[in-house]
Amino acid sequence: MEHVDAFAAELIGALGTAQAIEPFTARDPSFGTVQAYAVAARVHAERVARGERPVGRKIGFTNRAMWDEYGVREPIWGYVYDTTLFRPRGGRAATALAGFAEPRIEPEVVLHFKAAPPPTRDEAAILDCIDWIAHGFEIVQSPFPHWKFKVADTIAVNGLHGELFVGEPVPVASIPDCAQRLREFRIALKKGDAVAAEGIGANALDSPLLALAHLVEVLARLPQVPPLAAGELVTTGTLTSALRVAPGETWSTTLSGIALPGLSIAFK
Repeated sequence: MEHVDAFAAELIGALGTAQAIEPFTARDPSFGTVQAYAVAARVHAERVARGERPVGRKIGFTNRAMWDEYGVREPIWGYVYDTTLFRPRGGRAATALAGFAEPRIEPEVVLHFKAAPPPTRDEAAILDCIDWIAHGFEIVQSPFPHWKFKVADTIAVNGLHGELFVGEPVPVASIPDCAQRLREFRIALKKGDAVAAEGIGANALDSPLLALAHLVEVLARLPQVPPLAAGELVTTGTLTSALRVAPGETWSTTLSGIALPGLSIAFK
């Protein structure tokens, strides 16, 4: 496939930098999802060869309210690695933004699996495979200037994933009416003391559990990609708009309607 090797090499060279990249679809209008998954696979193989270990997946663009803003019409996914996953203590995190390209913050729900989830949209069956749930922040980034891209570009760059901060895990068994609460809980995202955005669980493809069901369906159509397995986690997409962050800022969340504690993160 034309350009796949060159585009993969370009991304590998840009890992860990804030280097701007012209969208691949702008350079090659025929660049589509097949080529994008091939590029992503090459970059993933290089990261694993360097010693990074995949620990789960991220789903992006599950919030349909964002589709018009970014010109997309479907969710995307990428890997989460041991080098990009952080578990802050006491609900407080900090990270440096150097090396991120136009970073933004996304408040999300994180699911951790005790068993491989089946291909189903039955929320109870999905919950049976989950041992704990947490609230998290994903820091996403776009090497494509001004966040202008097409879906194939985002697939190639690992779903725009930067880092994932996972809060206190809460056992599924301790959350009554868990499926309903995951759809209906509300979240407020603050920059300093001011509310910057608000959201609801249903913003993630009608439920974080249904966002997960979508990912399982997508992976089933990609035989070259391993399915989800026990021990993996999945962060299910932003519940609010993805908002720009900068050094010196502190962001935090409060959740209501579900027993998941909020998080705070300071950017350096």
